[in-house]
Amino acid sequence: MNNSAANTGRVLWAGLRALLVLTVVCGVLYPLAVTGIAQVAFPGKANGSEIKSEGKVVGSALIGQTYNLPLKDGEETPTPDLKWFQPRPSNGLGTNSVNTRYSIILSGATNRSGDNEDLITWVKDAKAAVVKDNSTADHKVKPSDVPADAVTSSGSGLDPHISPEYAKLQVHRIAEKNHLTVAQVDKLVADHTDGRILGFVGEPRVNVLQLNIALKQLVATRG
Repeated sequence: MNNSAANTGRVLWAGLRALLVLTVVCGVLYPLAVTGIAQVAFPGKANGSEIKSEGKVVGSALIGQTYNLPLKDGEETPTPDLKWFQPRPSNGLGTNSVNTRYSIILSGATNRSGDNEDLITWVKDAKAAVVKDNSTADHKVKPSDVPADAVTSSGSGLDPHISPEYAKLQVHRIAEKNHLTVAQVDKLVADHTDGRILGFVGEPRVNVLQLNIALKQLVATRG
């Protein structure tokens, strides 16, 4: 009986020591080592791929955001501020979508099929809005000019990028609103267009936040 109790005690003590050692190694030392290596090797990515403007963090290169006018009394949905490049819709369109404002807590898709009536209505309304918003006195946008990413969200609803085609579609409106030439804005888009990774992975893309920061700097320089 005494031997049995002693053996049980030794097993329990061995288990407790293993628990303490593994807690220190896996719960303290390993996270500290990984964090330290990350901070030294690639601090930008380790800290959330922060983007700064005028010395202040204004967002992340990995998360999209909206560029809207402040809500007024009685308004329930925001209005895009058309002096800025606009992102793709955030997880659907309309008041019934999962995420209309790039709220990272609501990442996900609407999961509506291509023949869903609500989705079809949202896309049609979005296309009409894109055509209207981006048409200027001397440049008219046609519905056939509107790329898919201008009227549909990404799978996460948080994509910070748009296609070069959607960025170029907005050039005339941006030039008019900011009193710039089309050539100036065209160059801005070209300078901020990233190609395929390794030359063949993915599609060309434009980070909207970085593009708008460059636009702000261009407008300030002009002024």
